[in-house]
Amino acid sequence: MVNRSIACNVRDCKYHAQNENYCTLNAIQVVNHTTPATTKESTDCGSFEKNKGSGLARS
Repeated sequence: MVNRSIACNVRDCKYHAQNENYCTLNAIQVVNHTTPATTKESTDCGSFEKNKGSGLARS
């Protein structure tokens, strides 16, 4: 089921809604790489799992 509260365009994630740029999880876990996190690059979606059907990561 699409969760319209969580927008996502990471199609390589197994939780991506595929037909729409949303997540299918009820909630996500956001994690940080540095403390304190000072930029968006300092954080990531900790709920990410690679979609088995996706190829190599795209840049």
